[in-house]
Amino acid sequence: MLVIVGLVVVSVSVFVGFFLAGGPLMLLIQPVELMIIGGAAAGGLFISTTPTVLKQLIRQVLGTMKPSPFSKTLYVDLLQLLYELLVKAKKNGLIALEKDLASPVQSPIFTAHPAFLTQHEALQFTCEALGMLVDGTMRPDDFEAVLDAHLDTHHDEEGKSAGLLQKMGDSLPGLGIVAAVLGIIITMQYVDGSPAEIGHHVAVALVGTFLGILLSYGYVQPLSTNLEAQAAASGRFLR
Repeated sequence: MLVIVGLVVVSVSVFVGFFLAGGPLMLLIQPVELMIIGGAAAGGLFISTTPTVLKQLIRQVLGTMKPSPFSKTLYVDLLQLLYELLVKAKKNGLIALEKDLASPVQSPIFTAHPAFLTQHEALQFTCEALGMLVDGTMRPDDFEAVLDAHLDTHHDEEGKSAGLLQKMGDSLPGLGIVAAVLGIIITMQYVDGSPAEIGHHVAVALVGTFLGILLSYGYVQPLSTNLEAQAAASGRFLR
């Protein structure tokens, strides 16, 4: 929700501020400039990524529009679940957890914590981790090292989208300059025109630079920071 509020605040502050300062607001509406900058940025994004990371980026960007699921209530739910599982293991042995871990949606312990069941990645992580101890395939001394390796991999994978968006944001000012240069090339064809006509074409060309910088620092870069925070929150919950 804060993301939407932020987008609105940035847009209103820039465009309404320009209008109140006496600027012709419609001059900033340049679909062709947006097509050049946005199309080049999207094309660069496709070149630099894979379908898997692109899907992850779309999922995480859509996730920024929703409240974070990792609330205090969810953390308390998780701690209660882990406590109940470990108490059962202490009383009856680790083998007693086998059915719970094999089918958590049918386990009385897991189903008593429906909020945690909706966190599919954390649910799978929990079952697989405890399952290694139940099956006896992992020595307790190696258990923590294996989980740390899993968490490090998760952090790297979840951070790819933010890094990709960061690079895209870095490229936008440059692409704005590309649009501006193209606008100046067009302006040169009207060099024998009136000052008002030349001034209009120069202004349109400069809008390209403006849009590239605004899109980068007003929208894409903050969104990249939000994705980094999402990945960090997910990693903390798994840890």
